[in-house]
Amino acid sequence: MRAAKGKAASAKESKEVSKAVEDKKVGKRKAAAKPDNAGKRQAKKGKAAKKDPNKPKRPPSAFFVFLEEFRKTFKKENPNVKAVSAVGKAGGAKWKSMSEAEKAPYEAKAAKKKGEYEKVMNAYNKKQESTANDVDEESDRSKSEVNDEDEEESGERKMRMKRMKTEKAMLLTPGNMSI
Repeated sequence: MRAAKGKAASAKESKEVSKAVEDKKVGKRKAAAKPDNAGKRQAKKGKAAKKDPNKPKRPPSAFFVFLEEFRKTFKKENPNVKAVSAVGKAGGAKWKSMSEAEKAPYEAKAAKKKGEYEKVMNAYNKKQESTANDVDEESDRSKSEVNDEDEEESGERKMRMKRMKTEKAMLLTPGNMSI
């Protein structure tokens, strides 16, 4: 028999090729390689200052004031729903559907809490400034004395590093392979 030529033969071949390509796609695909952010995360963790446990917490927004009340009513109406996400989704949907007039009391409560927070925060900041000033006054030595000591220590360190480099260079030279 003769091999078929023309459009029919090329259609068959293209179907076979496409099947092979589709078979390759059936398996699980590998996840795209993500850039290594581990070093960045560690750097951020190291830079972050320790949080002061005495610092006042920020006030809730109008939505969170609303959500406090909504959570209570939602749990009464739906005692079998335990998921926090379900409460949040239902609360968000209700908040979006509310008019500005309905949101007004929650915004007023949030503004009141924000005012209280600002007062407490001002007192906290004044207290922090006063403790910082006390620490500065307690220092007996002048800054120049501290700087002189730092310079001496850094000079000694530089000398040690220089000695270590020369010793290492001597060990690595080809003529001194007596070890």
